[in-house]
Amino acid sequence: MASTNRFDAIVIGSGVSGGFAAKELTEKGLRVLMLDRGAMVEHGEGYTYDGKPAYEVPARNIMPKALVESDYFIARHGYVAPSNQKFYNDDRLNPYAYDEGEKFYWIRPGAVGGKSLIWGRWSFRWAPADFEANKRDGIDGEWPIGYDDVAPWYKYVENYIGVSGSRENLPYLPDSEFMPPVPMNVAEQWLKGRLESKFPGRKLIHTRLSNITEDKPDQNRTKCQFRNQCGNGCSFGAYFSTQAVTLPAARATGRLTLQSDAVVTNLEYDTARKRVTGVRYVDSKTGQAQVVNADLVFLCASAMASTQIMMNSRPAGSGQSYFDRSGTLGRYVMDHIFRVGVEGDIPGMTDLIEYGRRPGGVYIPKFRNIDGAENVGFKRGYGYQGSAFRNPAAPVGFGASMKQGMRGYAPWRFSMGAFGECLPYKDNRVSLHANKVDRFGVPLMRFDVTFRENELRMMADARTQGEAMLRGAGLTNVTSSEGEHVPGDAIHEMGGARMGRDPGASVLNGWNQAHEASNLYVTDGAQMASASCVNPSLTFMALTARAADHAVRQMKHA
Repeated sequence: MASTNRFDAIVIGSGVSGGFAAKELTEKGLRVLMLDRGAMVEHGEGYTYDGKPAYEVPARNIMPKALVESDYFIARHGYVAPSNQKFYNDDRLNPYAYDEGEKFYWIRPGAVGGKSLIWGRWSFRWAPADFEANKRDGIDGEWPIGYDDVAPWYKYVENYIGVSGSRENLPYLPDSEFMPPVPMNVAEQWLKGRLESKFPGRKLIHTRLSNITEDKPDQNRTKCQFRNQCGNGCSFGAYFSTQAVTLPAARATGRLTLQSDAVVTNLEYDTARKRVTGVRYVDSKTGQAQVVNADLVFLCASAMASTQIMMNSRPAGSGQSYFDRSGTLGRYVMDHIFRVGVEGDIPGMTDLIEYGRRPGGVYIPKFRNIDGAENVGFKRGYGYQGSAFRNPAAPVGFGASMKQGMRGYAPWRFSMGAFGECLPYKDNRVSLHANKVDRFGVPLMRFDVTFRENELRMMADARTQGEAMLRGAGLTNVTSSEGEHVPGDAIHEMGGARMGRDPGASVLNGWNQAHEASNLYVTDGAQMASASCVNPSLTFMALTARAADHAVRQMKHA
């Protein structure tokens, strides 16, 4: 290690990947600087509205109409509310080239902890078939690794963060190391029996969540309280976040330095040695820029932000990134397609209601293209996330009778949404704007990403099959809907700096190292060569832990 460097490693970003990188590297003995463009949010004390009822939150936790209808993009296309607004990017202050190229919803966090503060927490392993899918389907972008390479690291991460769920022994959705599942309610249990009987081979299973159902006293975490207010921050540490889990672990080593409000603009690069030498960042409060050096860099700023940083790392006057010898940097961008919903009424059980507010629901795993022998008109598949519930009765009439009626509940209802896999297309790409820059001088991101016929056929099938399943299971008043499908909307962006064996057709190798700089590791969504149809965060964390182990071993043998 270079003795002149204050830090051995720099981690850019503090979400699920960055937090895990900082934990792993500091625990392995490295002095680490973590840089994040967001404001500091400390665990517990930084959760302003944790546990607050709606009447104690501004505007009863509903974004004011005037703000939504103004230029505040995330309020219209994201999931922000007054209770968690400070966790999100201010897109008026930090915009992107939304009005050019194809429509893309770039929903960004704006606080240390990144998306780990605001994610949905659905945690799935990929199946062996997911890593083999591109090769099997003859689609560009064969993975350089397989399930067996990642399985030990899935286990490692799951045991550390805590994942609740049930063992199902499904080859197309491998089991994790589970805590007890969040229970199904009575209506979901009823639906499970009828759906699985009517549609052999299809399953309705417990949600797999990074909400712990048993205490983790070694991490000062208490099991989920069933408040379903996770998006406001959880002082109990019941769900996995950087603040609750990996940041305290990294800090406990005494080897972590955390710099918030640090906007990374580019990586410094030695062309002769083919190594990253440092990171340039701007303090967003003072406007001062500086370069900090280290022997190792983990880029975990999120798929699109990491790609932007790599693209902006280039010789003066050049449009070509140091890391884009293959011409694939910024390409093969993916997101899940998901704006199909199906719902219906569940008969009976009107003497029962659900106690508490669970953080999850139920899941119907992929059942299309399981063995590759089906002919359903599209490649890959989809799953459904859903739940059964009873809403309070709607007000009828006025006065005492209306008040009395509102003490009751509407019938049981079940609602689910489909999440489908997007294929990797070379011309689904992001780029740096030719003449628009942000307030730090970094070219704005421009998106040219669309869903194609394969994804649209998939969603049409998900809608048809969803209706058929609910009707077949005995639900009434079954309806479905399909909204506009816009990439970025699911907030599961992947690709842009994909893994591959061939340096001429990929940006990273099978250890997450940049082909053009062996001391640069990219372990967020940018690394992905395909998207599966399940939520990707658990895979990001497993690959981060694997890459950190490799990086430290490489440094020790250098």
